[in-house]
Amino acid sequence: MKLLQRQIRIDSEYSGRRLDQALVNLLPDYSRGKIQLWIKRGFIYLNRQPCKPKQRVYSGDLIDLDIPRVARLSDQPEAIEFEVLHQDDDIFVINKPANLVVHPAAGHQTGTLVNGLLNMDARLEQLPRAGIVHRLDKDTTGVMMVARTLSAHSNLVEQLQQHLVKREYLAITQGVITAGRTIETGIARHPVDRKKMSVQAYGKPAITHFQVVQKFPHHSLISVQLETGRTHQIRVHLAHIHHPLLGDPLYGGRERTPAGITSRLAGLLRDFKRQALHAHKLTFVHPASKQSCSFEAKIPHDFEQLFDALSEKI
Repeated sequence: MKLLQRQIRIDSEYSGRRLDQALVNLLPDYSRGKIQLWIKRGFIYLNRQPCKPKQRVYSGDLIDLDIPRVARLSDQPEAIEFEVLHQDDDIFVINKPANLVVHPAAGHQTGTLVNGLLNMDARLEQLPRAGIVHRLDKDTTGVMMVARTLSAHSNLVEQLQQHLVKREYLAITQGVITAGRTIETGIARHPVDRKKMSVQAYGKPAITHFQVVQKFPHHSLISVQLETGRTHQIRVHLAHIHHPLLGDPLYGGRERTPAGITSRLAGLLRDFKRQALHAHKLTFVHPASKQSCSFEAKIPHDFEQLFDALSEKI
């Protein structure tokens, strides 16, 4: 099966531009680096001839694309268990469970959300990232949207880029937060520990809003809204204000069991081995109907147990 097979006629809007620059605009779902690689590998012809990325194109030129799909283990469909909150011809909305990697990567070539989505709809292999337009960390639970067509994919990506998608999370933090606030910093790869992100002045802009929902003796339940979507953004920002997510193995530091808590809570805290973060609600404009739609994912059992125990009177 081909990844992409089509012809494009250059019009006056792109006349005089470099071939790779014109194709970036004509194929917005693919990066310039990917397009340049396809040209160099001979998958793209200009006026029936081999070409180079820097060649100029002019009105009336014909571009032929014959991009093969490279079969990979990560492209194989697998029966992966997750809840489908909504599906139609254009989108899936799912509730991602904990311990599920979204995209195949080193060490996780199979058993990912991508594999599960391909099992539900084989046509997703024709879309960038199998239709996934945003991600959640492996152990973050909650609602995600997935495109089922190229036009839906382009539309949802554009909504994310224009900050039109509302993403609301519930989180339990270490320590008591007195009031909500907005955190606005740069976020970049940690200069020493490459598995982590960190607050850096030169990083990409990141904005997180949150409100305190409930205070406990040693923790807080907060509602978080993302304005941007940087890698590990909520986890990094809460650690930055010295209230990391409860159970966060990467940013939480050494977690000590508070004195005077119930034995049930002590056990739950000891056994909670992931960040207490749940993508609770997602609101966006449906790419086909153009109607605003909103979906909520129920709180997972381990998070709910923890909340109940925190609410118990000592």
